[in-house]
Amino acid sequence: MSVNLQKGQKVELRKLGGSTLRRVIVGLGWDEAPAKKTGLFGSLFGGQKQSPIDCDASAFVCVNGKLNSNKDIVYFGHLIHASHAIEHMGDNLTGAGEGDDEQIAVNLEAVPANYDRIVFVVNIYQAQERKQHFGMIGNAFIRICDADTNQELCRYSLSDDYQGMTAMIFGEIYRHNGEWKFSAIGQGTSDNDVKALARRFS
Repeated sequence: MSVNLQKGQKVELRKLGGSTLRRVIVGLGWDEAPAKKTGLFGSLFGGQKQSPIDCDASAFVCVNGKLNSNKDIVYFGHLIHASHAIEHMGDNLTGAGEGDDEQIAVNLEAVPANYDRIVFVVNIYQAQERKQHFGMIGNAFIRICDADTNQELCRYSLSDDYQGMTAMIFGEIYRHNGEWKFSAIGQGTSDNDVKALARRFS
């Protein structure tokens, strides 16, 4: 049975039966919230059409909690980490539809020993230019699935008010005493792109 986490909670990552977990799929999802009605004149004369909100998920592969190199950022422009242990499954431009919008596969057994933390973040593409923010997004979540069985192990659904926030630190998988755990973070930021987000971990 999947565990529903609250902000700040942590959980050990193991198979549902308690055995060692080899590979996981990190699924991230979101929906564009319905646009607010603009009143009579807005409905009569239309107005400028809002661009679709394009969210981009990335993974920061950290040593002692820090990013040592841009090569340790796995995102739509760099899909596979050099270790081949972390792979981004591709970019989704709109977030339309149910289920995961983007997925990142992690082979826990293959993550080199010097890496202790994988941080999962999402930023809105060209957020400032398009005047978009996470207050315009609903049903955002991160979930961890056993890649061998596709069973969901845990899920964290964002519930705070992220008005004005253009990026989000969803959560992290980290190594503690040889065991992998997941932490639900849910920290909004005003960073406009993945490079700005990455500087938080430099």
